[in-house]
Amino acid sequence: MSVRRALLAGAALTCALAAWPAQAQLPLESDYFLEAPDSVKYAIIVVGPSVGEENISRFRQWSYSLHDILVRDYGYSTETITLLHDPDEAGPNPGSRLDGISDRAGIEAAFAALLSRVGEGDQVTVYLIGHGSGEGEEAKFNIIGPDMTGAEFREILDRFERQDMIVINTTSASYGFSTFLSSEGRVVISATRSPSERYDPVFSRYFIEALDGRAGDLDKNNRVSMLEAFNYARANVEQWYEEQGRLASEHAGLDDNGDSTFSLGPGADDPDGRLAEIAYIDIAAAENENLSGEALELKNRMQQLERSVFILRGRKNDFLEQDYWRRMEELLVDLARATARFNELNP
Repeated sequence: MSVRRALLAGAALTCALAAWPAQAQLPLESDYFLEAPDSVKYAIIVVGPSVGEENISRFRQWSYSLHDILVRDYGYSTETITLLHDPDEAGPNPGSRLDGISDRAGIEAAFAALLSRVGEGDQVTVYLIGHGSGEGEEAKFNIIGPDMTGAEFREILDRFERQDMIVINTTSASYGFSTFLSSEGRVVISATRSPSERYDPVFSRYFIEALDGRAGDLDKNNRVSMLEAFNYARANVEQWYEEQGRLASEHAGLDDNGDSTFSLGPGADDPDGRLAEIAYIDIAAAENENLSGEALELKNRMQQLERSVFILRGRKNDFLEQDYWRRMEELLVDLARATARFNELNP
């Protein structure tokens, strides 16, 4: 790509940004989801028990598909993914993917082991697949043995004080449980908006589909943010219910500003979505093996410039119009030049 073409692409992105609504404010100096070159990303997939072969098979398929997609497309390994499952429902040949049992002891042990490994600035993504129940203090994630409340699970997550955290709760009646997990700097996604949405959601199916082959990559930067995956899944869930001719029994929500209030569709004047937009599950080093030192440095700079564009867009109302566009232009020109040079080195 020539510098001229890259600058034109930046101009086109500028026009697109002008049409996109400004959302909640986020300090430019925020170091949430900063993605240092040496940071590591981990995933914990917890699958609760179920009844009926159809549900058992569905949960097994979702969890194994998610595990394999993270390894195949996003640079994870069996060492950075922990899969907890009911051994009686995990299938006859779970192989090396199964790391433990989804009971209280297994969950606490898995997170304790991870806590001993993670470093400052690493990222932990937690996927909950299964059933939930209750509301308020009684909101629970159904596991083998005594269920775990949202307050109890929050205590486990709060131990990761120096890491970035994403939680995707795809269970039925997930909302009440998810509200306990809200925290500053944490992205929390819930498949449902109220305890009354007790039927098994299909949200997990489409969230995983958003990651598969990067189908949810709306801005075509070859990465899928949590906001993109959420919007992709939410839109497809709505379409699924329409095609079924059924009234939707699930409405997904996202919270990333720590107020425990979940937005059903982050948009204009909405307090949520800014962190989710810069939170990616892919590992920065996943495709770096064949890059030269200069190319690697350029790639890291491109990702940081793109991050700055998203953050600045979220703070648009903080600036005078001309100051906002001056800053945006500077970022986009730098991004276009870095992209052009990167493409010269990697035709």
